[in-house]
Amino acid sequence: MQDLIRKAEVLTEALPYIQKFRGSIIVVKFGGSSMEDPDLVAGTMRDIVMLEAIGILPVVVHGGGKAISAELKKQEIPVRFVNGLRYTCERTIRIVDDVLHNQVNTELVRLGELAGGRLRGISGKKILKAKRTLSVDPVTGEGQDVGFVGEVTGVNVAPIMDALQAGFIPVVTPLGIGAEDGCVYNINADRAACCIARALHPRKLVFMSDVPGVLRDCSDPTSVIPTICTDEIDGLIKDGVLSGGMLPKIRSCVEALDAGINKVHLIDGRVRYSLLLEIFTDRGVGTQIVRPDSVM
Repeated sequence: MQDLIRKAEVLTEALPYIQKFRGSIIVVKFGGSSMEDPDLVAGTMRDIVMLEAIGILPVVVHGGGKAISAELKKQEIPVRFVNGLRYTCERTIRIVDDVLHNQVNTELVRLGELAGGRLRGISGKKILKAKRTLSVDPVTGEGQDVGFVGEVTGVNVAPIMDALQAGFIPVVTPLGIGAEDGCVYNINADRAACCIARALHPRKLVFMSDVPGVLRDCSDPTSVIPTICTDEIDGLIKDGVLSGGMLPKIRSCVEALDAGINKVHLIDGRVRYSLLLEIFTDRGVGTQIVRPDSVM
């Protein structure tokens, strides 16, 4: 009986959040090692279907690094990096295109449908306009070519809105088409999600990856900072709390907030139900990035 009561208490705690977010768009970026465990992936897609079932409008933007690396290894294509960015040659971009669409996206849609949802895979090539980007050498400051890697120059949200209005959950690949040359470009999935979110103006943008949030002490996984206001970020950078690979993600979060998104969340996709816990409970499980004037 106590277990049943606790379940009812959880639903009661979730009620104001369900009422608040019903009818709202929430963009979920799904990537990192949280996509490596099949059970976790299936669970995440089930949670996303649940969001839609209670009246929220989720939009999924996904990565696929492990699957791409596995296929490159299988085809014996050497991987090289330029200032931390993987060089993407013509052969590699064809593999990236194929893996993201025909393996990763297809599987996410399938898992969502198994959970009873209606999902629609959408190619980022229909959504994102891009141009070739350069990797900046940290010493010389010179830009170096990294092949078919792009940065977003424009977003067409019509295919996403069409899917939402038809009752589907959009699942989007992080690829773009060159606005000038028509080439396919690999887009960083975090940046793709941010750009799509800026165009959609969702209620929330959620990054699901392989970190528990922003840690006060990087050696202590329990030192998650629950809330960070944008006016605190410079101080956290100065103190060394924000550094390395977290910096570009945080900068992307700030850009999204500046574009009018209410809140950005960084959560650990390796934790079961982390998406539901972050959205529907008082405490949450990760770090939320907010403007100083943001409420709830």
